[in-house]
Order: sequence, then C-alpha cells, then structure tokens
Amino acid sequence: MSQRTILVVGGTSGIGLEIAKEVVGRGDNVILTGRDQERAAAVAAEVGPNAQGLAVDISEPEQIAESLKPVGEIHGLVLAAIERDANTVREYDIARARRLVTLKLVGYTETVHTLLDRMPASRETGIVLFGGRAKDAPYPGSTTVATINGGVEGLTHSMALELAPMRVNGLHPGIIGDSPFWADKPAALEGYEARTPGGKLATMGDVVHATMFLLDNQGISGASLYVDRGWRLT
Repeated sequence: MSQRTILVVGGTSGIGLEIAKEVVGRGDNVILTGRDQERAAAVAAEVGPNAQGLAVDISEPEQIAESLKPVGEIHGLVLAAIERDANTVREYDIARARRLVTLKLVGYTETVHTLLDRMPASRETGIVLFGGRAKDAPYPGSTTVATINGGVEGLTHSMALELAPMRVNGLHPGIIGDSPFWADKPAALEGYEARTPGGKLATMGDVVHATMFLLDNQGISGASLYVDRGWRLT
C-alpha cells in the first residue's frame, strides 16, 4: 500500500497525540492539529519528519476553512478534539454548553465539509469521530457531555449515509486508565476497575488500535465502537 496522509484533529496531546505517533510509526504521514501553531509545530517535530503541525480551533467553526487551507489530499480523518466539561441542569452554564456543542457537533461537521474535496471518494477513505460512553452512562455534571456524545452517534449515521463510499464511524472510549486525565486519580479509578470484567480498564493503546482499525477496515461504516473493556456489563 502506498504512503497515506492522515489528519488528526486534536493531535497535540493525550490520545490524539498517541494516534499521530502510531500513524507515523507505521510509515504514513500525519497532520496533527491544536489551537496554537507554535505548539502544534513543536509537537509535530517531536513525532518525526513525517508529521506536520497545524493550528485549527474547531470551536470557532467560521475559521475552520481558512485554517485548513494548507492541507492537501488526505486519506483519513480523525476528529479527536475534546474538552472536559462539568455542567448540571440546576447550575447551567450556557456559554460552556454552547462552546462544547459547537466544538463537537458543528466543528466536526464543518471540518469534514471543508475537507471533502481533498478526500478520495473511496472505501479506502476513513473518517473517525470521537464521542464517549457518557452518552450511555451519564454522571453528575455530564448534561452537555452526554448529550453531544449521543449527537456524535447520530452524526456518524448521517455522514456514513451521505458520504458513501467513504466510511464514517464513531469511537466511544470509556474510562481510559492511563490517559493524562485519569492516570493521577487512582482513588477514582478503583471503583471503575472493580466494575470492569477482569478488573482492568481500557488503555490509550486500546483506543489507538481501535482508531486504526476503523480507519483501515473497508467493511465497516456507520458503526459505533465502544472501547471500555466491557465495564457497562456489570
């Protein structure tokens, strides 16, 4: 297979960065994005010569098209940009809710819209949208997060239908024990581990492998893949 180029939105840290490293590690090119050009370029330099950094803020969708002008042909797109948010119905913060809804639903859609003319209309082209298990397992303060992750599932279905033969799939991680957000919270992790069959949580490596699977497997489109080691079974 010839060398491909994958764009990872939200690729300067956490799981997005690990995906970018995996893309380069297997011999392909990656364009990773963050909000700051200097940081994105520095992270790309650390990933390797096949990596390029680009500043894109998908919470400002009117700016996405201009920000993505330097991008040429790509063969896969991973929308992994997320923000942590705690927002309840009783103490509702409209500004925070609007930002998060815009980032994931409008920002994801506008990014795909902008790049359509640079992605081959082929089954080989894969798009992966990141949601999360809060859509099925809400927690206190997850009002906005649970809602938008459910929206990502709907977006996956509609895009898969509209953009065929390109493939669009959703990836919904659960509690990722070694992620930067969770790794320093061992007390909180114990309860989740106890509910997981086998007593172990999913890892960033698990999410990376699942992402590459969805990018590559030409038989899957319109699917939601859960990476949580089955913790919702108990």
